[in-house]
Amino acid sequence: MTNPATTTEPNLLALENQVCFALTVAARTTVALYKPILEPLGLTHPQYLVMLALWEQNPRTLRSLADALRLEPATLSPLLKRLEATGHIRRERSTTDERALQVTLTEHGQQLRAIAETIPARVARTLEMSPESLIVLRDTLNEVIRASNPAP
Repeated sequence: MTNPATTTEPNLLALENQVCFALTVAARTTVALYKPILEPLGLTHPQYLVMLALWEQNPRTLRSLADALRLEPATLSPLLKRLEATGHIRRERSTTDERALQVTLTEHGQQLRAIAETIPARVARTLEMSPESLIVLRDTLNEVIRASNPAP
């Protein structure tokens, strides 16, 4: 019988060889880098993602926002309540469809965008990665996302 410690073949079950482990650790540590950047803005990372989606398209329905963030509306609702309490957004029933909840940036939420525009460069500097490297990484991760969520 072969001793696993002396074999030259890679250990397929070694933790450091697992894509899922690398993604989990990278996600956790990268999100942690955002905390000291976002705290002065009064935002958590999940709230920042909501704001990014709203800066991209404002106003949005709850459903549109949930789809963009790949979250369930029930998961998104507490985030929206906190953002509304801090004056970043306003939630109200749509005037065209009262079943739809409309999410709109307040003036304060819109003004925050100018400060937030500095965040990607700050994160890149913290990671000591070039913008080009981060683009390649993002594109690769988007390939993983597409491959793991095949269209119906």
